[in-house]
This record gives sequence, C-alpha cells and structure tokens, in this order.
Amino acid sequence: MNWEEMRQIQPTVMTMLEKSVEKNRLAHAYIFEGRRGAGKKQTALLLTQRLMCTAQDHEKPCGECRECKRIKHGNHPDVMTLEPDGTTIRKAQVESLQKEFTYRGMEPGLKVYIVNDADKMTASAANSLLKFLEEPESPTLALLLTENVHFMLDTIRSRAQKITFAPPSLERRAAIFLEQDINPNIAALLARLPDEWGGGNVLENVEWIVHARGLVIQLTEEVYHRPQQMLLTLQEKWLPHFKDREELDIGLDLLLFWHRDVLALKHRENDLAFPDQKEKLEQEALHMSETVLAQRLQWILQAKRRLRANVNAQLLMEHLLLRLQEGS
Repeated sequence: MNWEEMRQIQPTVMTMLEKSVEKNRLAHAYIFEGRRGAGKKQTALLLTQRLMCTAQDHEKPCGECRECKRIKHGNHPDVMTLEPDGTTIRKAQVESLQKEFTYRGMEPGLKVYIVNDADKMTASAANSLLKFLEEPESPTLALLLTENVHFMLDTIRSRAQKITFAPPSLERRAAIFLEQDINPNIAALLARLPDEWGGGNVLENVEWIVHARGLVIQLTEEVYHRPQQMLLTLQEKWLPHFKDREELDIGLDLLLFWHRDVLALKHRENDLAFPDQKEKLEQEALHMSETVLAQRLQWILQAKRRLRANVNAQLLMEHLLLRLQEGS
C-alpha cells in the first residue's frame, strides 16, 4: 500500500503526519491506536519511508529507491521492529533493542523503532522502554502500535503523542481474513465481531464460529417455521456450544446479524453477514414488517444487556426464543 492509498483509508491521520513532517514538528514518539486492520503498521512503515526516502519528491515516499525498498522488506539497518515473543514483549527484547541502537547511534541519521502490540509489554519491559524514550542515544523516532492503549503504562502514554486511527471498514476487515484463506462466509462474520475474535488466534476460532453460525441458521429456521423443535435445539446444541457469558454474547451477536441482514434486504442492501443465506433471508424480509423486525432486534439487544447482569443463560435464551416466536 502506498501513501496515497493510505490517505484514502485514513485521511485525518495522514494529513496530521504530513503537516508534522512538512513543518519539522514530528514528535519523538507516537502511539498509533486503533482496531486491527486500521492500517497502523502500514502507516508506520510509510512514515519511515517518507523520512528516509532519497527521491526528490519529498511530499510522499517513492517506494522504489533503495531506502524505501529496504524498509518495506524489513532489512533497513536503521529501522527495527519489536514483536511479542509469544504473548508478551519481554524486558530482554527491549534491552536488546536498546543495545543495538546504542551501537548504531555512532552512525549519522535518524533511527526508527516500531513496537507492534505495544500494550503486550511486561511491566519491566515497559519501564525499560520508558528510559529509552526519555534518553535516546541519537535522533530516534518511536512508533508504538496498539489496539488497547489503556493497557499501556500511563508514563509511556504521557511521553508519546497519541494518534487514533478510524476503524477499518467491514470490507477491509473481511479482506484481511480472506487473505488468510478463511472461507468468505466466515470472513463476513469475523469482520463484524470484536477484535479478540479476529486477532492473532483467529484460526483457532474459525471452527468454533463455523459451528456457531450453523446453529444460528438452524435456530432461526426453527423459531419461525418449526417452533416445536427450538427449545430442544437450545438444550441439546446451543447451550453446550455457547458455554460461558462471552460465548453466549457472541451467539446473540450472530442472531442480531441475522436479523440485520433481513432489514438490509428490505432496503435492497447486499452487504450481508450471512451472504450464502440470501435466498432464505429474502423470504423472511418479504413476510416480516419493519415494525416487527425492529421489535425483534430490540429483544435481542435486551437479552445482551440482561446477560451482562448475570441472568441464567438457559432462562434468558428460552425467554428470548419464545418472544421471537410469538412475535412472528
């Protein structure tokens, strides 16, 4: 992705960085905060290219010079990236980064380090980085990337300028999952779910989501066409799969997405969470008024709120399904 393409995705962020570079007012440290897929890492690399590009056009990096290519491929000697080792970034990793930069500090020119998932630093790693932020050995730019800025030390947050990235579009989020060879029908759901269901362990969640999706399709069919079966399915299939409050909340989200798809088709929109179920959804759209549909969406949202109040899961779901069925 080049500078212009990122400007289309994150116009506010890119304009802010452009002005800072042009006026030579770039901060020594930035926190790039935003949802997965918002373009934080691409922006960090593009900004680094912009600062180190040797082409004559200084309004944007050329992407073709030796410096730009080395940054893109991760082998520029003055640009280092820190990634979690397992689930955390450890103190030893930060110390290794500091040692490397101290060694390279004898050479002229800007040094840049990019920390992915900066919120995953251990307390000792964060405190070690804090000293590095305050006393760099040479002209240094720190780019700290995070989806959870509130998990970072206050002392680090106070020493870096925070830039918030706009959430990525559903289309862009779905594209990220498609690039991982995830089925398009599953990608459409993952794009709508919270970040923790589409994060680094997304492949571990796919099988669970596939099963959950099938249960939603089955349960909605029974609620509206075979109500005598729905409570049995709830007892034998739904509750054993959605075992805790977090999983049940996802199940309610999937029910919500199903009904939102019905509403979307009533308005002739085609960006669906269940794209392969379009024919079935269209039939529901034909036989369901917007008033009834709005009421059903409200009931599901109420169930989500009640779930957070520790209501018994079985009673909550039985109540919801009976309301949906009686309102049909």
